[in-house]
Amino acid sequence: MTAIIVIPARMASKRLPGKPLADIAGTAMIVRVWRQAMSANTGPVLVAAAEAEIAEAIRRAGGNAVLTEPELASGSDRVHAALMQYDPKRRFDVVINLQGDLPALDPRAVIAVAAALKDSGADIATLAAAISDPRDTDNPAVVKPIVAWDDAHARGRALYFTRARAPFGDGPLFHHVGIYAFTRSALERFIALPMSPLERREKLEQLRALEAGMHIEVARIDEVPLSVDTPEDLEKARTILSAQQI
Repeated sequence: MTAIIVIPARMASKRLPGKPLADIAGTAMIVRVWRQAMSANTGPVLVAAAEAEIAEAIRRAGGNAVLTEPELASGSDRVHAALMQYDPKRRFDVVINLQGDLPALDPRAVIAVAAALKDSGADIATLAAAISDPRDTDNPAVVKPIVAWDDAHARGRALYFTRARAPFGDGPLFHHVGIYAFTRSALERFIALPMSPLERREKLEQLRALEAGMHIEVARIDEVPLSVDTPEDLEKARTILSAQQI
């Protein structure tokens, strides 16, 4: 399997407009994510940019970027569009969809999702970490995967994803980490599927894949990477990453 990492990025974030180019300790956030992805040594890294200024920032840093239509509906659509431009000869048969708002990303997360896809033979792989903050158990912004865990391998098959507190009863709950590895054929199938009823209800696109019978493998990682979605998240990232540079 030959992998490529694709980072979709657009300036039109509702809660934090312009966030790919937000300055974090002297470096644009999208450049920080690109560097962390490069550190994983899992494959080449391509930024799928909705705007020219994002692509220019990556190219100035020495990376590869392609422009995609700003109106594309989702990050998965943007990843596919970029891949069609960059790799029409289909050299890459594994595609890692990495969010562009994870400036403190541990590269081991990228390695883990690629390994989960390869070892399981799944269509799609993703990640989860145990919830440690009790406030997150009932927080609808925290997506919980319900997984048939194989504890010996810290992996398992996803049965469902929900914004509700689930599953019921004693035991750990998990926080979904939205990094995905697709086989190329699975990505092509996924983006061609119509929005599913459960996807519409929960507002979670991974349910489209489950409703279509696709196998999503989930690998456990130790902690949830900081995702920058709000101005408060951005200040937190600046504090953490500025301290690391001292």
